[in-house]
Amino acid sequence: MSENLSFPGRVRADAVIQCAMDMEAAPLLHVLEPVGDEETPRAVHAGAHGHHVQRFALGLIDGRTVLVVTSGIGQANAAAATARALVLVDAPIVIAAGTTGGLASDINVGDIAAGVSAVYGQADATAFGYAPGQVPQMPVDYSSSERAAARCADLAGLVAHPVRVGGVVSSDSFCTEEVAEPMRQRFPDAMGADMETCAIAQVAWSCGVDWISLRAVSDLCGPGAGQAFHMDAGRAAAHSAEAVRAYLALL
Repeated sequence: MSENLSFPGRVRADAVIQCAMDMEAAPLLHVLEPVGDEETPRAVHAGAHGHHVQRFALGLIDGRTVLVVTSGIGQANAAAATARALVLVDAPIVIAAGTTGGLASDINVGDIAAGVSAVYGQADATAFGYAPGQVPQMPVDYSSSERAAARCADLAGLVAHPVRVGGVVSSDSFCTEEVAEPMRQRFPDAMGADMETCAIAQVAWSCGVDWISLRAVSDLCGPGAGQAFHMDAGRAAAHSAEAVRAYLALL
């Protein structure tokens, strides 16, 4: 991991919490308390010609100072938002929150997928001797520290939903049936699939900052199998927020 970067004037925070969508950030922003005497959490807005706005809200959750980031969907948005967040605040860890697709055959809707390693699902430089999912001249995967991963074992007793710990894959494609099965074959140990986590992990790694993913499974990747295999995304986001709050208490 790279040496931790230091930017003068940054606010000290316990964590950056990053979501892709407003719906995923909503349960976290609902409990975010203002910093100091401000009536609302301090926010920084960044956008290009009004087409897209990334939101950065600083405040307290259960006594922990956090920056809640809403990045927008996809790897480019995720990477850009993480980079800006780590300039705005000095935080030791970035927590990816929200929803994910369940990729493992034995994972269930509503489970917390605690991602401690991440790869790019569609990166392929195997012709040059690199591993599947590895970007040339970069790590085979991006792994959380042992300390960050070990905290996940304690989450099981703190949240109401099963916690699965393992690897996740991120890609630019939504994990439909056509995408999911090849993904399972390339990454048989992956438990979840999303469109942001690996980009978050790479930027955190490059800045010498730890990371973890605490997303809730909202659906099972692959063929539709009835509503029993899908969960309302808002409910899944609430599951994730519960896990994030429990994780913050362990920092």
